[in-house]
Amino acid sequence: MLEILTSDAIPFRHGFFTRKGGASSGIFAGLNCGAGSSDLSEVVQINRARAAEALGLAPTALFSLHQVHSADVVHLTESLKSPVKADGMVTATPGVGLAILTADCQPVLFADPMARVIGAAHAGWRGAQGGVLEATVEAMVALGAKRANIAACIGPTISQKAYEVGPEFFETFTDDDPTTQRFFAQGQGDRMLFDLPAYGLHRLRVAGVGQAQWTRHCTYSDPDRFYSYRRTTHAGEADYGRLISVIRL
Repeated sequence: MLEILTSDAIPFRHGFFTRKGGASSGIFAGLNCGAGSSDLSEVVQINRARAAEALGLAPTALFSLHQVHSADVVHLTESLKSPVKADGMVTATPGVGLAILTADCQPVLFADPMARVIGAAHAGWRGAQGGVLEATVEAMVALGAKRANIAACIGPTISQKAYEVGPEFFETFTDDDPTTQRFFAQGQGDRMLFDLPAYGLHRLRVAGVGQAQWTRHCTYSDPDRFYSYRRTTHAGEADYGRLISVIRL
């Protein structure tokens, strides 16, 4: 049985899927939709098809990207023949599903119900700092959306209590913008705790979206429901699954 988290702020069909209800087994047990994992490719395709079906889409209408932690955004008007290197996509085409894959990074879904334009972005710390959220909003505006009408929701991502970083990471943010120190809390020794979703919400609000929210689910802290790159690394496991988040018109 699939488990799908949704946001009341987004009026179109969408879902932040947990790992429950998939065909994968072993360390990938559940709904692993990451073709970049070492899971069996045919099983990953079964999982993607289940996610597509849950939102009333044919598997061929579910599009994802070759995510590279960039600020690049694709305007999707027709089938992608192969995954494009980018981390955001927008469309005004009915019947198209935009899919983002994550395992601690932020999956962000966007919608302007007035202009009937949607977007989706993969926003880890590097992409968020680089401007992928703002670039996705800009791409939606180029299709007729208005910033004040855009709702954005951040799905399950790593929370501050689980995101320990070193001084170099802290300086990467504060050297660029001293005000970002408010997204860090003191950890043990020289370690800091970074609040990725709070930072994402800040960037979305500065970009002028009408609504910005987080589902408040931590990927690291709930292994039964979510995959987590950092948790897998700490456990010394060989690989990890990828969660899928989808929005469609």
